[in-house]
Amino acid sequence: MSTVATSRPVTPTGTTPHRGTALDWRIRFGVLSLIWGFSFLLIKVGTAGYAPFQVTLGRLVFGTAVLAVAMAVKRERLPRGARTWGHLAVAAFFLNALPFSLFAYSELTIPSTLAGICNATSPLWGMALSLVALSEDRPTRLRVAGLGIGFLGVLTVLGAWQGFHGLDATGTVMALLASLSYPIGWIYVRRALAGSSHSHLSMTGAQLLLATVQLAFVTPLFTTMPSRFPVVPLLAIAALGALGTGLAVLLQYGLVAEVGPTTAQMVTYFIPVIATAAGVAVLGESLTWSTPVGAAIVLAGAALTQARARR
Repeated sequence: MSTVATSRPVTPTGTTPHRGTALDWRIRFGVLSLIWGFSFLLIKVGTAGYAPFQVTLGRLVFGTAVLAVAMAVKRERLPRGARTWGHLAVAAFFLNALPFSLFAYSELTIPSTLAGICNATSPLWGMALSLVALSEDRPTRLRVAGLGIGFLGVLTVLGAWQGFHGLDATGTVMALLASLSYPIGWIYVRRALAGSSHSHLSMTGAQLLLATVQLAFVTPLFTTMPSRFPVVPLLAIAALGALGTGLAVLLQYGLVAEVGPTTAQMVTYFIPVIATAAGVAVLGESLTWSTPVGAAIVLAGAALTQARARR
C-alpha cells in the first residue's frame, strides 16, 4: 500500500508527467484508492485461514504473476547486472517482504481499521528519516509541525490518555514498524537506484520476484503446509496479490505518468478512510470516536510534512 512520493514508492527512476483526459485518471485514482483501502480487509480475511507468512507469499506470487504478464505484453526484460539485483534485493525486503509480513502478523491481533490507519503514518516516518538521510530535504517549521501533529494523531488513535487500554501492543507495534519499513526502502532506492536506465516495469517486476523468493525461503521455516485450503481466505489472498500488489502498481505508474507524482501521491490520504469504512461495514469491527478523529489528525500532519518551502 504505497504511493509514488510519500507512501510505498517502488520506482527507482523518475517519470515525465503528461496530461490525459481528466475523467480517465480520476476513475483510476478512485480504483487505486479502493484497492489499497480494501487490502487491509483482505489481509484480515486471508489470515483467518492461512498463516501470515503464507498470506504474504501468496500475495507476492499473484502480484508477481500480474507484472510478469504485463512485461510479456510490453516485451520488457528483467534488468541485468549483479549490482542492480543486489540493490533490488534490499528494496524488495524493505518495500515488500518485511512490511507485507508485518501487516499480516499484526492483523492477527488488531483490527484491519487500525492497521490501515497505522499505514498512514508512513509519510511521517519518511519525513523524519529524510531529514537525517537526505541532505536535500531541509526541515521547515511547517514540516516539523506536521510531524508533531501526525504523531499526536497516532496517540489519539491509540487512546494514550487511557493507558492504551484494550490495545494489543505487539500487533500495533508490528503495524507501525511495517509503515516505518516503507520509507527506509524508499530512501535506499533513492540513493542506490536513482537514474537507472531500466524501465519502471522491469525494475518492479524484478523487485517483486526477489521478494517472492525471499518469502519462499522463509515461509517453510516458520509454517507447515496447510491440511486444508479454505476457499474464501484463498480468494482474498489472490485478490490481495493480483489487485492490491500487481494491478495497483500498474495503476500507480499510469497516474504518475499522466498527472505527476504530487497528484498521484494524494491516494495516501484516502487509504485509511476506505480501510476504516471497509473494516466496520464488512467485518463489523468496532469504532470509537478516537479512531476517526485521530486518523484525521494523522492525515493532517502527514499532509503538512509534504509541504515544500516557497522559493
